[in-house]
Amino acid sequence: MNRRTISREFFSTIAAVLVLGLSVMCAIQTALSAAYFVNERRAALTAILDGAVALTDRFAEAGYIVTRPLGDDRAQSARSGYELFNTSSGAMVFVTAEDGSVLLHTEGADFTDRRVPQKMLDQMDAGDDLFVTGTLDGVYTDKYYTAGRRIDINGTVGYLFAASPMTALGSYIMDMLVMFGISAAAILLLCSLLCWVLARRITGPIEAISDAARKLGSGDFTARAPVDGCVELADFATTFNNMAQRLQTIDNSRGQFMGNIAHELRTPMTTIKGFIDGMLDGTIPQEENQHYLTIVSQETGRLARLVQNMLDITKLEAGEVPVHARNYDLWKTVTDVVLSDEQRIEDGRIDIRGLGGPPMMIFADPDFVHQVVYNIVDNAIKFTPEGGAISFSAQKKGGMVEVRIENTGSGIAPEALPFVFERFYKEDRSRGMNTRGSGLGLHICKILVNLSGGQIHAESEEGQWCRFVFTLPAAN
Repeated sequence: MNRRTISREFFSTIAAVLVLGLSVMCAIQTALSAAYFVNERRAALTAILDGAVALTDRFAEAGYIVTRPLGDDRAQSARSGYELFNTSSGAMVFVTAEDGSVLLHTEGADFTDRRVPQKMLDQMDAGDDLFVTGTLDGVYTDKYYTAGRRIDINGTVGYLFAASPMTALGSYIMDMLVMFGISAAAILLLCSLLCWVLARRITGPIEAISDAARKLGSGDFTARAPVDGCVELADFATTFNNMAQRLQTIDNSRGQFMGNIAHELRTPMTTIKGFIDGMLDGTIPQEENQHYLTIVSQETGRLARLVQNMLDITKLEAGEVPVHARNYDLWKTVTDVVLSDEQRIEDGRIDIRGLGGPPMMIFADPDFVHQVVYNIVDNAIKFTPEGGAISFSAQKKGGMVEVRIENTGSGIAPEALPFVFERFYKEDRSRGMNTRGSGLGLHICKILVNLSGGQIHAESEEGQWCRFVFTLPAAN
């Protein structure tokens, strides 16, 4: 498909609009000029009629009744008087009898055999002056402007006419069109230059954005478009750059995600392979096989949990997990989670504080809340030193219930707090040498809390305590 550039489209559109506008203006100007010229001719011929009527009255006082046939001498004298108007204004004057036959004409005897149509005489008989254009139904061989008036001299009725050729209008219109054409050509030339400059100002940023888009499409996520030009193009470039930044972030996250997955899978798989190879080649004594098989089983379970967590995250982010929210007591879930980890808590001699109290009703999916509390408590148990404490508290704030789970221990470094909910994030310094887990538990917590309509964040004082705070909708 043959496509045109924006510059050509813009120039073609502006040129078409200009040509159409100038054509319409030319037509209107020509019509107005023609109407003005006709009105000017009518006024001029009417003035000539006024003068000719006054001259006719003087002829009548001298005994010349021009509405009757005159002798040659008298006719010549009258014609000479009327020719003054021809000399001064270029108009010819003639007189007809009551029947419309031409009696006297300033152009000579060639017109004396002509007759003015009766319908025009009737119009003047009604008291109106006549003004027509054309040949006067054959009186002239060319087109004229003609003004006529009925005159009554000593009881003799006649008609006095003044006429001027229409060729002057054609010359006037032609001169006007020539001047208009020169002006239109100058306007088109100037507008063409302005259109080219404006088109470059518009297409320049668009071409820059298009070039950046091609680079982005080829995999260069560092491509950016210059933010300049008009407001709309600048906003467009800003939006494009934000999209490119987001894609670059996603691409970086994807790379990190794949690296983290490879690392998390490689460690247990290397352990499993090493122990199994050791048992097969006899490096590990047979009496110790049971011990190492137990380790292999633990690592296999770790792999299974990792894969399951990744599947859960994928389903949650894709919106494939339905939310079955209902009203129920938050403390029931917290108590169930603590009781399920009772053995680990006792082994670590951890003190549990804040359980119990009046019911705290929330509106959420019990399975979601159980998973959130379980993940946070699991982390708290792992990173609470022997003899430490885990505290629980909950209070209603407006339409939300704020839940706090705090544990004593080394806490989280301030620079690590913004990242604790990211995938595979582990902050060894805040957790001592305990690096168990996949780094997905807190990320799942954030997704589940957000799906429930709440928010979650972490607080910590390094070397003292760590606290996770999340909100859930209060019961209706």
